[in-house]
Amino acid sequence: MSLSNLKPAKGSVKNTKRIARGEGSGHGGTATRGHKGAKSRSGYSSKIGFEGGQMPLQRRVPKFGFTNPNRVEYNGINLDTLQGLVESGKISETITVAALIENGLIAKKDRVKILGRGELTAKLSVEAHAFSASAKAAIEAQGGEAKTV
Repeated sequence: MSLSNLKPAKGSVKNTKRIARGEGSGHGGTATRGHKGAKSRSGYSSKIGFEGGQMPLQRRVPKFGFTNPNRVEYNGINLDTLQGLVESGKISETITVAALIENGLIAKKDRVKILGRGELTAKLSVEAHAFSASAKAAIEAQGGEAKTV
């Protein structure tokens, strides 16, 4: 190892173009920026969505409808999913929001709504933020209970 055979680590050097370092470099003069215009000048930055004075897309497209800022989003979990958890032995009689988070069905801050798709054969005590009418009826028909958190 000597100074003559030192070289940078593999992948550390990205650009071999030496821009604006004289005409001999091949990238002197305009420094690869072209001639004139805003983009050739120092300090240039454009707004997001700027289309050179043309009406931007987000202003051209018609807008309609209403978005409720207070809307509550629920993550739906069906009865057949709960039954599958019971059959695999991951959950016993009590199903809580924490148990659903542990099994990766929902995220920590998600709200849960139990939906009625599928058959439920186990007697379960289910805690969730909301229940559909059919899911509540199916849980109670098996002798379980549906608690709203």
